[in-house]
Amino acid sequence: MELYVILAILGALMLLSLLSSKLSSRINMPCLLLFLAVGMFWGSETVTTFINGTPFIPDAQSAQMTRGVSPVLANYIGSISLAFILFSGGFDTDWKSVKNVFKTGLLLSTLGVLLSALFTGLAAWGLVSLVSPEMKITLPWCLLLGSIISSTDAAAVFSILRSKSVSLKGQLQPLLEFESGSNDPMAAFLTLFFLSLVTMETTRGQSPVLLDYLMVVPAFFRDMAIGILMGVGIGALFVWIYNKIDFDYNGLYYVLAVVAVLLTYSVTSLCYGNGFMAVYAAGIYMGNSKFVFHNGVGRFYDGLAWMMQVILFTMLGRLAAPGAVWQAKWYGLAAAGFLMIFARPLAILLCMWKSPFSFRERLLVSWVGLRGGAPIMLATFPLLAMPHALGTKALFYIVFFIVITSVLLQGMTIMPLARLLKLDAPLKKRVRMPLSFEETGDSSSSSRELEVPRARSGRTLAELKLPEGALVLMIRRDEKFIVPRGDTALQEGDIVTIMGSPSAVESCGEFFSPGPGETGPSGEILKENCEKV
Repeated sequence: MELYVILAILGALMLLSLLSSKLSSRINMPCLLLFLAVGMFWGSETVTTFINGTPFIPDAQSAQMTRGVSPVLANYIGSISLAFILFSGGFDTDWKSVKNVFKTGLLLSTLGVLLSALFTGLAAWGLVSLVSPEMKITLPWCLLLGSIISSTDAAAVFSILRSKSVSLKGQLQPLLEFESGSNDPMAAFLTLFFLSLVTMETTRGQSPVLLDYLMVVPAFFRDMAIGILMGVGIGALFVWIYNKIDFDYNGLYYVLAVVAVLLTYSVTSLCYGNGFMAVYAAGIYMGNSKFVFHNGVGRFYDGLAWMMQVILFTMLGRLAAPGAVWQAKWYGLAAAGFLMIFARPLAILLCMWKSPFSFRERLLVSWVGLRGGAPIMLATFPLLAMPHALGTKALFYIVFFIVITSVLLQGMTIMPLARLLKLDAPLKKRVRMPLSFEETGDSSSSSRELEVPRARSGRTLAELKLPEGALVLMIRRDEKFIVPRGDTALQEGDIVTIMGSPSAVESCGEFFSPGPGETGPSGEILKENCEKV
């Protein structure tokens, strides 16, 4: 096939996936599921025959091509995509909002994932042993399945919780985002650990003993500790590089952003640490640090993460033959049902036993357990490690069906359940600012956005007498933007963009603080850049 034909097909598929994201909000369906559908359509028999001129062969060996995509290539693309998605999720995480839920979120993303994997694996082993003992499915295989589907998918959760249709009360959204971003590394660790036991059992004929299972504890602390330390260390290194390197061309700062992700993941993996945990930790560190081109790099990571999501989900959809996925429906439904109704809720309730969250909040957290591209990507590891082993492709299709079931049922019912539990918050529409500032290292000015409290309402800018050195550049009122003048009267809830010296801008934060007796969001700092412009 000619290169231009391949590029045209890829471009058309990506465009179709992007357009499907608009459709998803109208039909209340996560767009990531539509990305999967595009990939499955691309790999359908009719389309494959039309493009290649040869009929699709559904019984291709795992060691060869799976619907035209090598398991090795799929694993590589999936790992790289997930690394960028996790880094972007960490970069966009506000540590000030996360630190209040850090202890609970960390418990959910480690012990919660382990318990979900154990509950699901043991249930699968017991069910298969009872219903189909002739299959002789061993415990390590079932625990491998439980590990692959044990974590909520960061891409799926981010896409739903950060969409225009979702808003939750209190600390729920920071908790769910932190948990989903930090539990993929745990699922990857458990997958590789139990895959090593399956490999030992399959290739060497040695059944794991109790000591082999208990080795998960020291291996966990080693991999995660190295991952966090390497992530924070490399993140700090790149913050220093950004502030010191002074490129002649601004575009190179965005190339450096790609380098940061690639080196964090690869160097940590070379040091026997968890690369996925490292990129997430590095993203959190860099996102909450001040460095040159911080805002632009953040937007670049956001766009890059979405591109990786489109590539990841479309490619994973390309891997799955619809007929084979449908054949795995009963096993997939049984595993998905147990995971959603029993395993995750029980794990969540145990991990949040002494947390300050109410029972209704814990119930919602237990339901927001969306599976997405991460479990499907993790299911390619057995294909990669044991291409000829019986059950690896069946495991992949079972996981694929579980993901589809989870995204459909849980993704489309999160907000109805939140409303039923009275945990939904008023929707805050995001307004695109026509003016933005960027850290360039060439000035000592800062910018800040502040909300006008009731105490300052009704006064003109001239009457306010802002601290010397502070200038109001813009006023946002509802969805309109007002060019400020001396006689412009402020109203409660207005968002003012202030620029000036760091000390003057800092004083404005106190100047716009709520008056006596005021409560609620008045005076709340919506965005604090405090960056040189």
